[in-house]
Amino acid sequence: MLIAHDLGTSGDKASLYALDGTLVASVTESYPTSYGPGTESEQDPELWWRAVVTSTRRLLADSHTAPEAIAGICVGGTMMAVVCLDASGEVLRPAMIWSDQRAAAQAERLRATVGDETGYAITGNRLAATYNLPKLMWLAEHEPDVMARTYRAVGHKDAINARLTGIIATDVTDASSTAAYDLAANTWSDELIAAAGVESRLMPLVVPSTSVLGNLTRKAADELGLTTATQVIAGGGDGPMAAAGAGCVVPGDPGYVCLGTSAWYSRTTSAPVLDPLQRSFTLAHVIPDLYVPTATTQAGAGTLEWLRDSIAPDMAIKDLVAEGLGTHAAGTGLFFLPYLTGERSPWWNPHASGVMAGLRRTHGRAELARAVLEGVGYGLALCMEPLVRPGEPVDVVGGGSDSDGWLALLADIWDRPVRRRSVTAGATSLGVAATGLVGLGALEFGQASGLSTIEAEFLPTAAAVRHREHQERFVAAYLAMEPWFGATS
Repeated sequence: MLIAHDLGTSGDKASLYALDGTLVASVTESYPTSYGPGTESEQDPELWWRAVVTSTRRLLADSHTAPEAIAGICVGGTMMAVVCLDASGEVLRPAMIWSDQRAAAQAERLRATVGDETGYAITGNRLAATYNLPKLMWLAEHEPDVMARTYRAVGHKDAINARLTGIIATDVTDASSTAAYDLAANTWSDELIAAAGVESRLMPLVVPSTSVLGNLTRKAADELGLTTATQVIAGGGDGPMAAAGAGCVVPGDPGYVCLGTSAWYSRTTSAPVLDPLQRSFTLAHVIPDLYVPTATTQAGAGTLEWLRDSIAPDMAIKDLVAEGLGTHAAGTGLFFLPYLTGERSPWWNPHASGVMAGLRRTHGRAELARAVLEGVGYGLALCMEPLVRPGEPVDVVGGGSDSDGWLALLADIWDRPVRRRSVTAGATSLGVAATGLVGLGALEFGQASGLSTIEAEFLPTAAAVRHREHQERFVAAYLAMEPWFGATS
């Protein structure tokens, strides 16, 4: 059997899978995020480890599984996190996670040195504040003592793998999301690292996602309640993992949207996709020689949690969504720019902020909820533009895909069929499991698409015409506010 750890923004979903990919059991352990001034977002990697330990032990106990039955562990995690490790693998400071964009000035300086087009051509990514390389530049300037002690700077799942095996490394998917990796050459970019003024020694060894890093150390095995016979597969970042879990494993397959805390649109291709406007970016797939061109918005289902916590903390999210779906927002002139932590695709503006535009006394909680639902949808429509093919359906996974009403609304906003896959919130976990099982030799990626099915389909209605008009107003609202965002940064 295999344990898949899906390290998300809000917690670790640990799942037990049989070697044929069948889900046996799953548990979740939460951990907090610390949000500081501006766009600072940090997490304590020690809490990640505690979540992994607790969830593993719970999983074994709840499923009555013997430790000796666990052949492997595979970990997937959020991307663009920076964890500073010393030579012994100890964490030196809290992790700067994906939503942390305080390195805006450093990213701008890197772009000025290298050039936007050159950086994009090398990495397949914009040289933006959310990526690892500008974050390392920020740390070098603001915390030089930490950087002097740092042996390797790794990602979310890499920090856990180091605790599991004692080996400090990353995989090709996480490497491809650092803005320091040459996507075509499959190696770290000396040009970009030198331009950033960052020491190349900080970059870890890069291995295939399906490679076996090693076995559990005695200490890790004892903490987890497992044996040292358990192998650890390298794993990968949540975006490429979700592609595998959503069955998006063959070039030409329809793309998918993940409606998690953040949200993104992605598809599988045989070559990087370089958008002339640089609205999207390309990551390495967990499948060798394939890629996942992606466009990501900071605003996903987590935006609904913010609204609930702000105006109705005792209300269930599903009830707030139901209220919103029962009314109108854009149709009454109310629009929400959901940029609470800046924005990535398509604007790439770390200074962007959330804006509720067009408020009237007649607007209440339900209309605010509807505006958030629509705003996330309009933002995702912009993400999809450079990558989606005309008329093709979009598969949707992630926690937000549980809502029939929201998916029906999105079908109208995107004016295309929207299909919910049976994995919903478990797509990334399933992708982690598939990657681990391939690493163990128990599965082939070609079988991954059969591990989930299309559960429901929602077709656009006549309302799609109105939403095209609303989309134009949404864009106009952002463009009108853009100078103000910069002035207040």
